[in-house]
Amino acid sequence: MSSRGPRKAAVEGEWEGRLAQAREFREAAGHLVTLAENKSYNGAVVLMINAAIAYADAVTARLKGIVNKQDHQAAPRLLREVLGNALPDRQERTFKRLLSRKDGVSYGARSTLHEEARQLLAALDEFAIWAESMI
Repeated sequence: MSSRGPRKAAVEGEWEGRLAQAREFREAAGHLVTLAENKSYNGAVVLMINAAIAYADAVTARLKGIVNKQDHQAAPRLLREVLGNALPDRQERTFKRLLSRKDGVSYGARSTLHEEARQLLAALDEFAIWAESMI
């Protein structure tokens, strides 16, 4: 099983906890983007990325009983493996786009401006609606 990327078995009901986390991260990111007046929205983007990861894990845990393990860049591949053609290309691109920002917003010096954060939040919202429809 590990030849397709790192994963682990999900415990019974784990998808529900992952979904709850995803919703919490998404809500918190939304509050930061809409209410805060910051020079950098990197913290909000970190929350968005964590939300997307949690949504993907909720889907794979619910449908196949597995979740990605540690290698977040491999998470889209696991989602594709579990869903096959049921994973819309647009959602896969959105997920990859969010994940591609992970190191930069977590460890880099570049600030995410408000407009970019709003766009990423809109993309996350679409991804979240799709993910919840799969569960």
